[in-house]
Amino acid sequence: MRILTIAALLLVPAASASAASISGEYLEARTCDVYTGPCFANAEMDQSGKEAVMAWKIEKGSWNNVTLNGLTVALVVNAQGTLGDDGVFPMRAGKITSVILVDEKANTAQQQALLAFVKDSAKKLTKNVVKVRRVPMLLKNNHLDGKGVFTAGKIAKIETRKLQKGDCVCTNEIVYYQPLTKVQNFSPAYSQTLSFQGKGLNNRWTTRNIRSAFLATFRK
Repeated sequence: MRILTIAALLLVPAASASAASISGEYLEARTCDVYTGPCFANAEMDQSGKEAVMAWKIEKGSWNNVTLNGLTVALVVNAQGTLGDDGVFPMRAGKITSVILVDEKANTAQQQALLAFVKDSAKKLTKNVVKVRRVPMLLKNNHLDGKGVFTAGKIAKIETRKLQKGDCVCTNEIVYYQPLTKVQNFSPAYSQTLSFQGKGLNNRWTTRNIRSAFLATFRK
């Protein structure tokens, strides 16, 4: 695994007018419930949900005129406060730092395009990128079963299953938090595992068995 320099990262524009049509699968998990009752969410606010892993698998398309078919990229986020908003109140996460994980199969041009794509897709979350790493990556979603799997070497991992009747605690559950980026066809899921064991954020975590994930698709 190789580390890309921050100097190279700074050369990547946050957005691109030459971006082309691009689509694929998306998987996200946070360290708080996103599908929950308001009382539970209020109890967790500013106490948890400060970390997230977001992953995109490009099934077809290009960015900055670079074809990215079959490649995966992920963003790992650490904030001072709870990430996300409930659709009414804006996010008040404080200082946010992040790490970008890039598919090791990508060549140099594809690496730069993937970085630009992530910075365009999550502008507020990528203002302070502290590290970029190339790693072997896998992302598979089964929307019917609510099963999502994402791995980035030994650095990051998400495993989900479909929400079940027994996962409702107060019978007043809703999608309290929206996904952290613009996606389509999203549905909440149960995180069996969410883990980040990498460097750069001064924080490592593993959470299990919470209602903290979204399976989705994306198109830009």
